[in-house]
Amino acid sequence: MTINRNSIRLINNLTPMEETREISALMNLIDDPDKEVFETVSNRIVSYGKIIIPNLEHLWENTPDEGIQEKIELLIHRLHYQDLQEEFSGFEKSKDHDLLTGALLVSRYQYPDLINNTVIQEVEKIRRNIWLELNSYLTVLEQVNIINRIFFTYHKYKSVEISYQHPEEFLINKVVETKRGNAIINGILYQILCQMLDLPVRVIRIPRQYLLAYFDTSYEYFNVRKDDTNNGIHFYIDPVNGQAYTHKDVENYFKKISVPISASYFKPMSNNGIIRFLLEEFAKCFNTDDNNRYKHTELMALADMLSPV
Repeated sequence: MTINRNSIRLINNLTPMEETREISALMNLIDDPDKEVFETVSNRIVSYGKIIIPNLEHLWENTPDEGIQEKIELLIHRLHYQDLQEEFSGFEKSKDHDLLTGALLVSRYQYPDLINNTVIQEVEKIRRNIWLELNSYLTVLEQVNIINRIFFTYHKYKSVEISYQHPEEFLINKVVETKRGNAIINGILYQILCQMLDLPVRVIRIPRQYLLAYFDTSYEYFNVRKDDTNNGIHFYIDPVNGQAYTHKDVENYFKKISVPISASYFKPMSNNGIIRFLLEEFAKCFNTDDNNRYKHTELMALADMLSPV
């Protein structure tokens, strides 16, 4: 079906009372071969927001033409992405930048219909199992040993090497589902649990590593001194297996990679910065495939919405 330029202007000038008829007309025009017509129709569809997705899904189910189905899929993706941009804008503006909320938003890029409660309930179950065994008489190392035992042994979470061929391993909903994730997302989940338990475990900026650190709560670790590379850190935690490292271990690591030690490496990353980093790493999964390169662009655009600190 084709329409002329006067028809395009008519579509754009319809009144709210004619909305139902307009949606029906837009659905019929998706298969128009004229690129200008399709672009105008697409933009008008997207302007409706998420409420028009059921109409598009119904049309997809009743369209045998694969080419038209692909157009519909891209329109649905545009609508979900537009909604996700608004969510990330709200996340950036929020005061607390809740880490679990941010990780769930990243998952929604791949799973726009994700039910957050499923993930939240699983995280709460792990938190409660850990909390039941913690007490005020434990040393900081004993606290971490309990977390490791509950997380890695009792709940059987496993870590895998970071691979950009496996985007699912960057998403918290898939980690909860499969109990398998890379060091980045497992480290984020580890920190989420610690924050829920009021334990001062935070991600730090060690080069080429995703490492957690247990901070001394009496130390102002956000006020980094140039001459202090410890910044009140008791010890370091590898999110791959929960292994604890000493300051000497970390110093030896810097010598091994021939990088001068700087106090800035030992300052905890903000929740905002962590989610931005997760988006940037997740985007690399779509950097080499021409068919999915638009995903890399979109994820980097989402990352740019968040301040790094």
